[in-house]
Amino acid sequence: MTATKPYRLVVVSGGTSDPSSTRLLADRIAARAATLAEQHGHETTVTIIDLRELATEITTALVSQLTGPRMTKAIEVLAAADGIIAAAPVYKAAPSGLFTSFFHVLDNDLLIAKPVILAATAGTARHALVVDEQMRSLFAFLRTMTVPTALFASAEDWSDTDLNKRIDRAARELVILMESGFAEKVRDNSWGHYQHEFGSAGGAETGIDLDTDLMRLATGGSLPKR
Repeated sequence: MTATKPYRLVVVSGGTSDPSSTRLLADRIAARAATLAEQHGHETTVTIIDLRELATEITTALVSQLTGPRMTKAIEVLAAADGIIAAAPVYKAAPSGLFTSFFHVLDNDLLIAKPVILAATAGTARHALVVDEQMRSLFAFLRTMTVPTALFASAEDWSDTDLNKRIDRAARELVILMESGFAEKVRDNSWGHYQHEFGSAGGAETGIDLDTDLMRLATGGSLPKR
């Protein structure tokens, strides 16, 4: 099979320990997705965004809206991604604050229509619904295309063969979405039908006419004399 355009797969890992079970799960998903994409004739590059390395810059961005160099690089990588794996540790029945804060400071338009696998890890199966009840709603607000299969691994799941089956299913769904080119088609054909914020998504939003009476007043100017 002739190789076509390489896929850019980005892993966002919210794990804070080293080694991290969250990072381990994300790596297994990425490896499976890359293998399946290769079987379909696509090379895949995998880029890791390790949030524990961005903790200080995430906090700065959260309180000041200023992005440091590592945050800026992470945003650029996500903007160019063909597929995303977002994995979070669960603390007290919720994704970690580090994980949610990272996505809270991203521009609302950055991830529109991008395919995403959602995954989480925890010490007990009591947290199994966190992916669907909390993470999926966050990514719905960001208007991503989350795959149907949610992935969750508690301590007892690592030796269960069903985890590999779920990883395989989610990875296949991700590859199918990447192959469809849906995100690129949305940007090419439907981008103007979304309600964008001024300056969002790197300025790729619909054009705004600055030379109007309203915009001159909004920027501190005055109306021309009639």
